[in-house]
Amino acid sequence: MKRTVLSIALILLLCSLTAFAQNELKFAELGDFKLESGEYIRECKLAYRTFGKLNADKSNAVLFPTWFSGTSEQLAGNFGKEKMVDDAKFFVIAVDALGNGVTSSPSNSKLQPMEKFPRFSIRDMVNAEHQLVTRTFGIKKLHAVMGISMGGMQTFEWMVAYPEMMVKAIPIVGTTQQTAYDLLLWSTELKAIEQAQALDTSENAGAELVARIHALALVTPAYRNSSTPPKEFSAFVQKEEQNYLNTFNAENWKSQLKAMMAHDVSRKFGSMAQAALAVKAKTLVVVARQDMMVNPDPAIEFARLIKAEILEVNNACGHAFASCEGSKVNAAVARFLGQ
Repeated sequence: MKRTVLSIALILLLCSLTAFAQNELKFAELGDFKLESGEYIRECKLAYRTFGKLNADKSNAVLFPTWFSGTSEQLAGNFGKEKMVDDAKFFVIAVDALGNGVTSSPSNSKLQPMEKFPRFSIRDMVNAEHQLVTRTFGIKKLHAVMGISMGGMQTFEWMVAYPEMMVKAIPIVGTTQQTAYDLLLWSTELKAIEQAQALDTSENAGAELVARIHALALVTPAYRNSSTPPKEFSAFVQKEEQNYLNTFNAENWKSQLKAMMAHDVSRKFGSMAQAALAVKAKTLVVVARQDMMVNPDPAIEFARLIKAEILEVNNACGHAFASCEGSKVNAAVARFLGQ
């Protein structure tokens, strides 16, 4: 009996250690990584985590890049049974995008620190991820590329940059090109940081103001009014500001802001219609109709050009759609991945 109990305990321990090893943060060494601009990120490192098991013919891999300022650790909640991606079926590669503070970024570069870090693009993020997929994992074709927000922007870029590299694509509340309203938001955050840096030399200069601007656009007025009574407003704002003060790095934020502001999948094709002709992946485009952070119209228009399936979520949560209808989106994505 004692041996049986010990054996079970040992099996459970080994299983837990295996799961940890899969989900732990790892780094791919890309060397001096050449950017679209011709500059290099010296000794570039791309961070990632994996979930699930890669099958024998490497046909079940799903690449999931991070959202704006997000990390692969934060993506973990999307993987598992009845989640967005079932890691019992798929091998998920959650990758930290350039500039997020984990992968090579202004804040962690030893050779090109802070303002010396070269400017990069969404395409550069995708090119680095392509190296990870092909060189580190030896994967010739992904089952899917998918991502949320800036992850959705990277997904759209993957679709036109490496059309043969994926069977399916799922951009979620992403865009193919910034609208004027999007640019108004991003440029306001950028200006707030730059003006704060003129007066403050700390690494989190501008954090409190950016926290307010970001919160203003993340959800709709209706959602904010219903979820935050006036008497709780001060506590809400203080919590938002403190979260940013604890995690915000001005140069990292600026680097990804600039990448998003320049994002346009048609720029190498001459028109969005020409870019659409490059797409080969079966695609599900998920948009939030009341999104005040990433306008849904460019994604919808591109989806129609490529005859993609469209899931339109219409609720007061806006860009934070998952707070209202996360289960609906999870079910739709899981169905699409399994088709």
